[in-house]
Amino acid sequence: MSALGHQPLSPLDGRYQSAMGDLPEYFSEAALNRERVHVEIEWVIALTAAGFAGVSALSPDTISKLRSVVTNFGETQLRQIADYEAVTKHDVKAVEYFVRDVLCENGLESLVELVHFGCTSEDINNVSYALLTKNALHSVWSPALEGVRDRLKELAQEWREVPMLSRTHGQPATPTTFGKELAVFAHRVDRISPVIARAQFPAKFSGATGTFSAHVATDPTRDWAALSASFIEGLGLEWNPLTTQIESHDGVAHVLSAVSHVNRILHNLCTDVWTYISLGYLTQIPEPGATGSSTMPHKINPIRFENAEANFELSCALLDSLASTLVTSRLQRDLTDSTTQRNLGVALGHSLLALSNVAKGLTEIALNRELLAADLEANQEVLAEAIQTVIRSEIVQGRSSIEDPYAVVKELTRGNKLDQEALQEFVAGLDISPEAKKSLSELTPQGYVGLAAALVDHLR
Repeated sequence: MSALGHQPLSPLDGRYQSAMGDLPEYFSEAALNRERVHVEIEWVIALTAAGFAGVSALSPDTISKLRSVVTNFGETQLRQIADYEAVTKHDVKAVEYFVRDVLCENGLESLVELVHFGCTSEDINNVSYALLTKNALHSVWSPALEGVRDRLKELAQEWREVPMLSRTHGQPATPTTFGKELAVFAHRVDRISPVIARAQFPAKFSGATGTFSAHVATDPTRDWAALSASFIEGLGLEWNPLTTQIESHDGVAHVLSAVSHVNRILHNLCTDVWTYISLGYLTQIPEPGATGSSTMPHKINPIRFENAEANFELSCALLDSLASTLVTSRLQRDLTDSTTQRNLGVALGHSLLALSNVAKGLTEIALNRELLAADLEANQEVLAEAIQTVIRSEIVQGRSSIEDPYAVVKELTRGNKLDQEALQEFVAGLDISPEAKKSLSELTPQGYVGLAAALVDHLR
């Protein structure tokens, strides 16, 4: 053992642990074992409620006591399972033995053979992972995403009227408003996040190869498919009737792909905000006592957005790998999914860390309105689009004889810097109606934002 002692290998369990919130409650090994115990106990309750093998339904008091084992699950229970696994060398079998002990402790010795009845390990595991992933997304990850989205909407409204020079291909382009540009990202998130919120999490509970063979051999008169469906749906999951030994993972792959898509949208936000900071459009609010550079005291680095950018990339790499690996299994079963699924929490953890940094970063920025205005004033040539478009309208209405208005305006503006006086002089000499001349002469880059501010209202 190193002199450093036992240290966390992952930064998510070390440096960034505080950003993980309750995520370990769903994706630690302890959480997985707790969920396995939950599924095993609920199956015993379901079998007795169905009157299988002539047994009577458990009393409400007994059911409450059994479920309290899950509610109060902690270090003692984990050690008991670990002791069994040290002998069995099989994690799910260790859970089964633990649950048998639970029944005995509650005077239910006659029902111990109902524990894990007709089940393969994957019946327990796939239901456990489905529940853990669903609950983690809804309880931890989605609220973090909502916080970022809400902040984007708040800033979009606050800055909806503030004009800004656009930069298509990095070059000066038709102005927009800063709020509208942030609204674009909020709108993109709003299109994808419902996929995650409404996602179904399929699960199977049909034995060794998905055929209910052992079940039917035991009691051929019972509708085992109906009992399985009732059990799975009672846990809040979607029953999958057609599987091999494993649930096919198509449902969770779909959700992981959606999470990855959200990551990429917000990664795009991070690179844009970083660029706006670089241009000076956004300023960063100094955090008291914080150091930007170890040698350059003046610096405030955009570390929140850089950290988020990198962690979104890590999350996407893992999520994409998970979604790709999980949907493939050789014949009726291989174990590639078993070790892969243990990284679900890591994949979501990097996304959660990124969301935390984006949320923090969006509270530490301010708009440099003076620079935005100066940049617009210095790029009068962006009005070329408006001028040539108005000329086109004038030609259609029979008010102008100009040929190829695009070429005429391009000759004046392409690659050239124009001041307001030169542009107005050009407009004054155009063969267009007095009304059009007046309208164009009054137009400024600051006012050439179209419906940008009003479009923000399309946010949900």
